[in-house]
Amino acid sequence: MKSRKMRGNASYFAFTATPKNTTLEKFGSRQRDGSFKPFDLYSMKQAIEEGFILDVLANYTTYKSYYEIQKSIEENPLFDGKKAQKKLRSYVESNQQTINVKAEIMLEHFIPHVVNSKRLKSKAKGMVITQSIESAIRYYKAITRLLDEKGNPFKVAIAFSGVKAVDGNEYTEAEMNGFSENDTRDNFDKDEYRLLVVANKYLTGFDQPKLCAMYVDKKLQGVMAVQALSRLNRSAPKWGKKTEDLFILDFFNLVDDIKTAFDPFYTATSLSEATDVNVLHELKSVLDDEGVYESIEVEHFVELFFNDADAEKLSPFLDRAAARFNSELELEDRSKADFKIKAKQFVKIYGQMASIMDYEIVAWEKLYWFLKFLIPKLIVTDPNSDLIDELLESVDLSSYGLERVRLNHSIGLDGSETEVDPQNPNPRGAHGDDEDHDPLDEIIRSFNERWFQGWSATPEEQRVKFLNIADGIKAHPDFEEKYKNNQDVHNRELAFQKIFEEVMLKNRRNELDLYKLLANDAAFRAAMQQSLKQML
Repeated sequence: MKSRKMRGNASYFAFTATPKNTTLEKFGSRQRDGSFKPFDLYSMKQAIEEGFILDVLANYTTYKSYYEIQKSIEENPLFDGKKAQKKLRSYVESNQQTINVKAEIMLEHFIPHVVNSKRLKSKAKGMVITQSIESAIRYYKAITRLLDEKGNPFKVAIAFSGVKAVDGNEYTEAEMNGFSENDTRDNFDKDEYRLLVVANKYLTGFDQPKLCAMYVDKKLQGVMAVQALSRLNRSAPKWGKKTEDLFILDFFNLVDDIKTAFDPFYTATSLSEATDVNVLHELKSVLDDEGVYESIEVEHFVELFFNDADAEKLSPFLDRAAARFNSELELEDRSKADFKIKAKQFVKIYGQMASIMDYEIVAWEKLYWFLKFLIPKLIVTDPNSDLIDELLESVDLSSYGLERVRLNHSIGLDGSETEVDPQNPNPRGAHGDDEDHDPLDEIIRSFNERWFQGWSATPEEQRVKFLNIADGIKAHPDFEEKYKNNQDVHNRELAFQKIFEEVMLKNRRNELDLYKLLANDAAFRAAMQQSLKQML
């Protein structure tokens, strides 16, 4: 325990651009009023003003998704409303059809505005940030297909860890890139590679000064938002990199959310007060009372652990406690989840505070080490997971589109000092059983009401317009020969564009608002054409 303590005769320093409350409490200078301030400060604002880093929020473009889903079954089963809405949005945003639309929009910006404009002396690169490894793989395939149609003007790489199965096929980073995972960073630095598709990998600690464009299709908030977007902020005088060269296109986050994430770290950040560690007393009491482990087991485990005992001697103590938790105590799923959450909270808070607490409690130290090894063995299942999977099998995506909300918007940050609060001192646990179960019809209606409202027409009117335009394209004299039966991908696309233009021009008088929208919004146009191709 003494080895954990920060020594009074030594100096400890933390260097960070995103100081969290725990970092400030551990390394900050404590003030007379009990608050904590940085020992020294070189703020983001000052670094930008002095040209050490660039302002990544100077050119921020956002898009809003709108989509409609339809029920694909006759039954009308009940689902948890809140979980269903969240799952449905995730389903739609990760659908291959929607990814194809967004990938096309990304390249429509990246090729003319980054590659062809020869930014950074023709060395500028971009990063695509996706929601998950599965989404990253789908994006990679969509982008490479589009690049193939354009004659492969450059190469794209992908980065993710482990093996991922998508549509029945297993993928690895090395297999998709054609080189070792360890070589991704170096190969992406080569001139022929211009885009890197990621999920979580490379969002932090990745230093590539030639990055100047970022395409975001992932929820970013707090420290993660700052760290991820700041991949673009490296100055590169060698290539003449300026703030004007930076560009972010965001399909998922609102400008106000990004501002909220960045504001605390723009100037000075301080901590209002120290963490109340008394919560550890309460957490330990609740965990002890559950009966998952016996105090004597904790004692024996810790004694063996600090005497460098083999895993064979340590495992029985953990396996015995895990067996009680997983089956013998017959705990309900809610109770299991509550115990595991509280165990994790105890380990997190004690692990962060042990080095700076003014006193030592041996029982806390022992429980910390026991729980740290026990938690991975505790099995918690979501009883509703199968129902939510059943939900996705009950719906189909019928319409999808995008509308640009902000173009090259400069997000202004708050120059005043930010004061953050310490860790939440209240014990955490699983939520209650007050789930609202709604019929599938109501869930779909509510979902469409929220996400389809970007179009002025009603969903039914919109569907009629789509069908009319699709019928017009099919009736065009060149449709069969030059589009439907054309095996040449490039000429086929040219034919579609020509037919689409002629059909829309013919209907211009009847659909004037739609025609103007198509003419003024490239994203809307791309989304509509993609949907029509699906219908044809």
